[in-house]
Amino acid sequence: MSDSGTQATAGPPANSAAVRRRLVKALRLDLIGPAPDDAARQCERLEHAPSRWYLTGFLVPAGAREEERAQDSGEEIDEPGEHPHGSDDSATPDRGSGKRMHLPSSMGLSVLVEPETKRLEVTVTWGDYAPETEEDESNGAGGEDAAPRPGDAVWARTPRAETVFVDLATVPRGTKTELAVPNGGGARLACLARPTRLRTAAGDRPACAVSLFLVNRRPPADEEDRRDAAFMFQAEITVEADRPFVPRGDPQGLDNANDDERIADLHYRDVADYAAGHNVSVRAAIAAGECRRVAAEWLPQAAIDRVAAARIEGVEFRMETLGALRGAAEAEAVLAPLLAQYREWIADESRRAAHGLTGPRRETARELTTRASRAADRIGAGIGLLADPDILESFRIANRAMAAAARRREAMTRGIPPENAEPPAWRPFQLAYILMNLRGIADPAHAEREFVDLLFFPTGGGKTEGYLGLAAFTLALRRLRNPYPAWRGLSVLMRYTLRLLTLDQLGRAAALICALELERENAPGKLGEWPFEIALWVGRAATPNRMGAKGDGADNTARAKTLRFKRDSSREPPLPIRQCPWCGTPFDRNSFALSPNADTPTDLLVSCANRRCDFGPRKRRLPVVAVDGPIYRRVPAFMIATADKFAALPWTGETAAFFRGGDPDNSLPPDLIIQDELHLISGPLGSMAGLYETAIDRLCARSADGKEIRPKIAAISAIAARR
Repeated sequence: MSDSGTQATAGPPANSAAVRRRLVKALRLDLIGPAPDDAARQCERLEHAPSRWYLTGFLVPAGAREEERAQDSGEEIDEPGEHPHGSDDSATPDRGSGKRMHLPSSMGLSVLVEPETKRLEVTVTWGDYAPETEEDESNGAGGEDAAPRPGDAVWARTPRAETVFVDLATVPRGTKTELAVPNGGGARLACLARPTRLRTAAGDRPACAVSLFLVNRRPPADEEDRRDAAFMFQAEITVEADRPFVPRGDPQGLDNANDDERIADLHYRDVADYAAGHNVSVRAAIAAGECRRVAAEWLPQAAIDRVAAARIEGVEFRMETLGALRGAAEAEAVLAPLLAQYREWIADESRRAAHGLTGPRRETARELTTRASRAADRIGAGIGLLADPDILESFRIANRAMAAAARRREAMTRGIPPENAEPPAWRPFQLAYILMNLRGIADPAHAEREFVDLLFFPTGGGKTEGYLGLAAFTLALRRLRNPYPAWRGLSVLMRYTLRLLTLDQLGRAAALICALELERENAPGKLGEWPFEIALWVGRAATPNRMGAKGDGADNTARAKTLRFKRDSSREPPLPIRQCPWCGTPFDRNSFALSPNADTPTDLLVSCANRRCDFGPRKRRLPVVAVDGPIYRRVPAFMIATADKFAALPWTGETAAFFRGGDPDNSLPPDLIIQDELHLISGPLGSMAGLYETAIDRLCARSADGKEIRPKIAAISAIAARR
């Protein structure tokens, strides 16, 4: 009966921007309801009360009873699907919070206006819904779509739009004033104005701060089933001024001791903020460099510019070419231009700061360019280290492995042979990040080993390739520099705060390990006879933690899940990967094998179903280990783990193998720890993860020549827009 569905269109969107607009419109229609410019739905009719139909965008009466103001979430508590078996994360999940969510009675915004501003024009729009009786429906509602079924309650919408003028000359300063909204049935516009002084980089300036709130002061409905008739749905206010609004400054960033605040103030100095929302977001209309209209917005949105790598002439970024460097001189020739152009950019930024900035912003800019110069020095040192034969060879191996994995990834995406893919190439920041960190990996005693280097780049910009390239270098160098069995054991630990993220990255990391394993087979004299392997060490909800045996009665072991998958390959596979990470072929019932037998297995082996794949049947197994027993026994060189799994450290003695390869006299602890999604360790998650990180840091430490050596830490995070 409601026509609040997806609007019919003449055809598919013309481009990605049109797709986005259509998705935003559909999302708003689903969550909030008709927009003021949605003429087709202004008088919509709903089968249910609108507060059950829409999730946000409405105001309840300020005097409503507690039960009327509380939102009925209707959520059900998820119960565990299987009985716990004592695993580290097998406890019954916590029940949801019992706190009730209260619906707002007001929403508004605050602006800064010039002292000379005389009047604000406030347009208030909303929708009133009222239930119709069957008699009303039969007499007043025509149309086949609107015809109700017997016994249905129908809520009809009436669009409202009113204008309230606020005379700032007569509004008392510092005292709240309420104005009636015409035809609002008790709706009020609350106004609070107060003089202020706005601090800017150019100095202080006088202004008037004005806060405007739309308040629902309607009498609550007497009957429970009619309570929505007193609500204001799709409530919006738009404010226009007779003079431009004053941009809101950020005085916290000017003299703030916090680095983030000062840097954000510098970076966003040209971004103006014209309003602040209360219980709602805001949007501003900017024309000819000024803003005279702002509006409340229940569904905020922003366009973020895509960050793309610029061309840098004279620098070799192709991975396969870097994987075939013939010596240190050639490496210097093809990589030095990257450093030279970075230094030139730093010099340009220093000149801009000196001539275009003043006060605290100039000091912040100087500090940033100084830090950039230090990073340039580290990049230069990394290029210089390629004169060491082992470091150069590790760099070449890492580039070849990353190139092979990248070709495979593009081949899967485009459905083409790997040899027809574009030659893989680094983006400038990826190559710079790897070179900058070479010294911290290659010289464990160097001060840079103690640095936590953050790779900070937008989502989809290539962060994963950056840290996987560093991991590949680390894995290769460990084997080239140390005799067997000293290099055995865990070399790279990649830890996550959330389990879902580990599964997302497993495919790409596994493809790299496959490439390294093929490199090793081509040169076992250099890289050893033991295979490169990757471990997925996460909770039992994602991977089977135990191998299991015949007659144990368990249904969540590797054995039980493998046998189920063999009987019915449409079910979940025993490991959380559905296709070969090397060629993309979906796994079939024969891809997982229990070894040495199905009754008392000790290993779960994985192979590709494609006979032409390098990891297909009768060739070699995929180097993926994801069951606790084999992980503790084999100690793969690369491990992806979640913080909750570290709870097993004090209770499971086998985990000691991660930190000394099972042989304290001959093996080394991890060389590199990758903390992906660094922003997730803030707040409660960080408090828990910090406890384990402290213990892991201690367990990974070793002494050499009287100096304590700990793993290098690489941190990764996406850029989040601050404003």
